[in-house]
Amino acid sequence: MPSGLRRTKIVATLGPATDRDGELEKMIKEGVDVVRINMSHGNPSEHIERAQNVRDIAARLDREVGILVDLQGPKIRIARFSEGSIFLEQGDKFSLDNNVDPLAGNQKEVGLTYKSLPYDVKSGDRLLLDDGRVVLDVDNVEGERVNCTVVVGGKLSNNKGINLHGGGLSAAALTEKDKEDILTAAEIQCDYLALSFPRSAEDVEYCRSLAEKAGLVCSIVSKIERAEAVNDDFTLDSIILASDVIMIARGDLGVEVGDAQLPALQKKMIKRARQLNRITITATQMMETMIENAIPTRAEVFDVANAVMDGTDAVMLSGETATGHSPNLVIKTMSEIAHEAEKSRSTRESTHRIDEFFTAVDETIAMSAMYAANHFGVQCIAALTESGNTPLLMSRISSGIPIIALTPHIDTRRKVTLYRGVYPTSVDYTGLNDDEVQDRILEELKEKGVAKSGDLIVVTRGQSRGTMGGTNQMEIVKVP
Repeated sequence: MPSGLRRTKIVATLGPATDRDGELEKMIKEGVDVVRINMSHGNPSEHIERAQNVRDIAARLDREVGILVDLQGPKIRIARFSEGSIFLEQGDKFSLDNNVDPLAGNQKEVGLTYKSLPYDVKSGDRLLLDDGRVVLDVDNVEGERVNCTVVVGGKLSNNKGINLHGGGLSAAALTEKDKEDILTAAEIQCDYLALSFPRSAEDVEYCRSLAEKAGLVCSIVSKIERAEAVNDDFTLDSIILASDVIMIARGDLGVEVGDAQLPALQKKMIKRARQLNRITITATQMMETMIENAIPTRAEVFDVANAVMDGTDAVMLSGETATGHSPNLVIKTMSEIAHEAEKSRSTRESTHRIDEFFTAVDETIAMSAMYAANHFGVQCIAALTESGNTPLLMSRISSGIPIIALTPHIDTRRKVTLYRGVYPTSVDYTGLNDDEVQDRILEELKEKGVAKSGDLIVVTRGQSRGTMGGTNQMEIVKVP
C-alpha cells in the first residue's frame, strides 16, 4: 500500500527508459499504480516481457500494479518527404495527394497514409498538421488531391498527424493492427484496454466484444480525443456509460476543438464521469519538461494539481517515463504534487448524489458508508468486495478517508488500482464464519498500518460471500 495514502493514482507509460536496470522497480517503489503499454511502439514480445516484469516485481514488493494496454488506433498521417522535411510559409500553396509517391513528398505536395482524406474534406475546411503546428485551409478537392493554402507555416516532417478542425474524419476507431494487438492484450491478460478515437458508444461496445472474443475480460478505457465525442452531451454521456474509464487525451482533442476549450471540457468530463460512476484519467503533457529536466515548470505543477482538485481518479505520464532521463523522479514529483493538492478542502467535501434516490442495495450501502465515515471521525473504510463495484461507488464521493478493498481475487485487486482513494489488499475468507472474517479484516488493517487499536472503522460486506453485487451490510467497528 502506498505510503502516505495518496488518493490520486499515477499511470506511467513503459518504454526504453523503464527497461534500464532497476528503473521499473524504483518506479513501483515510488508508487506507480498502473503501467501503460503503448501499442504504437514496440512488438508483441516486448510488450509481453514488460508486462511480466511488472507483475514479477510487484509480487516481490507485495504491491498491486494494474496494466493498461493502449491501442494505437487509426494513423491519420501524411506520408514522407524525399528530404525528410520541408518548411512552409504562410500563403504557400500545398497539396495532400493519394497519388504522390509516399517517399517523395516535396515543397508543393506530399502523399497520404490516410487514404480517405480527400473524401472526408471539402472547400473551406481547416486541417491541422503536427498537433496544429502547421495549419492548412482546404481550397478544393480534385479527385484524390486536396489543394490547400498555408495559414500557419512552419517545419513539416515525415509522417506527421492530420486533424480536421471540428472533427469529422471517417477513420474507424479500430484498425486491423488494433485487432491483432487485442490478441496480445489477451495474452498479457491486462486489466485495462484503451480504445483510441471512439466516436460513439458503438465503437466502445465493438472493442469490448472483440476483447471478450479473444478471451480478455477487462475494463475498457475510452480515450476522448475526437471533437465528435464532445460536440453534444448525449454523445459524450453515451460513450462514458459504454466505458468503464474515460481518458481525457488532451493532445488530439485540443487540436480538434481548440486548446482554449480544453480546461472547461476537462472539468466537465471529470464531473460527468463521476456522476455516472465511471473512472477518469487525465493525460498528455502533464510534466513534459521532465523528459529532459529534473524539475517541472510551475505551469505543469498547477496542471497536475488542478486535475487532482477537479476530482480526476488518475494522472498519466507518457514520454516522461517512457523515454525520460529519470522516470522514478518524475513519479516522485507527481506524487508529491498530488498529495499536496489533496489537502485542499474542496477535494474532501462532496455532495455526490445527495439529492437523488439510490437504485440498488450495494449503492445505498456504499453511499451510506462514505457519508458516515466523512462525518464520524472514522479512520478508514474496509470494503469486502468480489467485483470491486462497491469501492468504485464509494470512490465517487470526495473524501480524505482511505477505502481498503479487501478481496481474494487478483483481477479485482488490480482493477481497483485505478480508483481514486481505493487501496487493494488480499484477504482469504475460505471456511471462515462472519466473526472470523471480521477478525481477519481487522488483523489485515493493523498489519498494513492503516488502523490501530482503538480506531473506528466502517466495514461493508455481503451476507452471501462470493456473490457479485451482494454488499448489503455496513457496520462501525472499534479496532480491538
